[in-house]
Amino acid sequence: MTRLGMLEIEKLTPAQAQVCAEAVAGKRGKVPAPMTCWLRSPELARRAQMLGEMIRFDTSLEPHLCEMAILMCARHWTAHVEWNAHKALALKAGLDAQVISDIAAARRPRLKDDRARAVYDVASTLLATGRVPSPLYDQALAVLGERGLVELVGVLGYYCLVSLTLNAFEVGLPESVAHDLQDPAFAADVSAS
Repeated sequence: MTRLGMLEIEKLTPAQAQVCAEAVAGKRGKVPAPMTCWLRSPELARRAQMLGEMIRFDTSLEPHLCEMAILMCARHWTAHVEWNAHKALALKAGLDAQVISDIAAARRPRLKDDRARAVYDVASTLLATGRVPSPLYDQALAVLGERGLVELVGVLGYYCLVSLTLNAFEVGLPESVAHDLQDPAFAADVSAS
């Protein structure tokens, strides 16, 4: 069961209500799932929500590549709610279903172009090691450019925050367990809650 859910609308402080109104008026048109937790710190909620909106809608990365990076964060952290939401968005953005299945299974997908390979290689390496070795950096820079590479790191960082928030507060669990992300230890912990 969710540890921190959405606060009752009538019990929101003016600062919390303002942050919710800003999110609803933005490009998402709604309060994103992790923000239901972040509202306990309205300024964190405001700043994180604004960063998230930029990361989702205003980067130079093609939508399917941005969604692939988001799914890689969700897989890395076994963030079920994040996976379910962005799996649907990734399909809608044109990411191949087999690529999604491969990411869910922690297999390297067959990617058709250099930009997709650069996003995958940087994301998988950075999530696994916290670093990007020089040869990979140079290759990704040549393919994505400085802006694209900086934005990719931003996507990964933001969605790590989202994934950790969703996991720490068990947002949407157990009802939203993503069965394609089965992690026996996680499933046992959630079912015991």
